[in-house]
Amino acid sequence: MFLTREDLRQYARANVPADKRTVTLDLAGAKYRMTSDADEGHLERLAQLINERIAALGPKAVRTATPAQLLAIVALGLADDLVAAEKRARTVEDTTRKAVASALERIDRRLAEDVRE
Repeated sequence: MFLTREDLRQYARANVPADKRTVTLDLAGAKYRMTSDADEGHLERLAQLINERIAALGPKAVRTATPAQLLAIVALGLADDLVAAEKRARTVEDTTRKAVASALERIDRRLAEDVRE
């Protein structure tokens, strides 16, 4: 016995947990239906961010590339942004750690001086 596409859709609808819902998002000019427990408004804002990045590629790219190619380019850009943000976060953490250690050393020296007096 073979399942039809409609059989699969009915099965999917029947087996979606109550806290999940189906959301349709427009990404790169293509419609994507997905089931998620994330807030629909949040997903729409993320889709808007992706579409803004696609638009920033320029009209020629949008006209000549497939939705999959556009999404791949945006995904690489977002991954690059994530790597850069993680590097900045590590730099801030290291700087903060050094500043706190230096402040603690000064406090310890001052307390030691006060004890001697």
